[in-house]
Amino acid sequence: MAAMETKWLEDFVSLAETRSFSRSAQLRHVTQPAFSRRIQALEAWAGTDLVDRSSYPTRLTPAGKTMYEQALEMLQSLQSTRTMLRAHVSAGKGMVGFAVPHTLAFTFFPNWVSSVQAEFGPFRSRLFALNVHDAVMRLVEGGCDLLIAYFHPTQPFQLDPARYEMVSLGHEVLAPYSKPDAQGRPLYLLPGQQGQSLPYLGYAPGAYLGRVTELILKESGEAVHLERVYETDMAEGLKAMALEGHGVAFLPFSAVRNELEAGRLVSAVPQDMPGFRMDMEVRAYREKPTNKDATQGGANALWNFLLEQGETIGR
Repeated sequence: MAAMETKWLEDFVSLAETRSFSRSAQLRHVTQPAFSRRIQALEAWAGTDLVDRSSYPTRLTPAGKTMYEQALEMLQSLQSTRTMLRAHVSAGKGMVGFAVPHTLAFTFFPNWVSSVQAEFGPFRSRLFALNVHDAVMRLVEGGCDLLIAYFHPTQPFQLDPARYEMVSLGHEVLAPYSKPDAQGRPLYLLPGQQGQSLPYLGYAPGAYLGRVTELILKESGEAVHLERVYETDMAEGLKAMALEGHGVAFLPFSAVRNELEAGRLVSAVPQDMPGFRMDMEVRAYREKPTNKDATQGGANALWNFLLEQGETIGR
């Protein structure tokens, strides 16, 4: 028999509370088939059915109700223990751990840390630069103090507001840029022309900024003529290709601020043409503290400062 895993208990508690396999799979950041397999694995470990699958919404069996009560106690005990241990580690090392998607790690984060330290004071930080999914999972699994990520209403994170809290750090604009010609005009100008598609430097499938870019193009109201010639999941990779004149790329303003000031990149949209840009929020997330010990560390002091400052920091 396989050893019981903590994540199975968390899955089961979620299912008991949502009464929906699909909703719980979203909240747990897994596919529905994977979520179902984990519930089945817990049932195999328990040796009995915990879920009545003949009803909708989903109901627990009598054994499932007992398991739910025990799971809550076990998870609360484990959570309290982990929080105490993490408080000891934080106190000993004085580090604030940040999980940050790659693009923000290279662009927004360094300037943001500088602006925060100018008012809050110096603090030691550890950065985990990851893709968006892995950054979210690091927070969910307790591997960092704060998650910093982009937010757009069309691409929300499925983080349980009863367990996690959020503060806004500022805003970022995603827009198209191109290398200029000798006269300072863009080599590639949207929306392009029929029969003369512009070379397009795009994000790899599934990339968060790629989904936002698709929304920009969809809502532009223009017939856009683009031919994808290169793709990567990192904005810095697209910027490097744009600087070499390989095409037009949609990039966050913080990633191109210096290049725009130096004239190495220019907007790829005519001045009289609205659209082709999207405002995104930059948010910080953390797991809500569960005991008094967790409210004494440096990460908590930083969080309280961010709450007080709101959107005035890092803009």
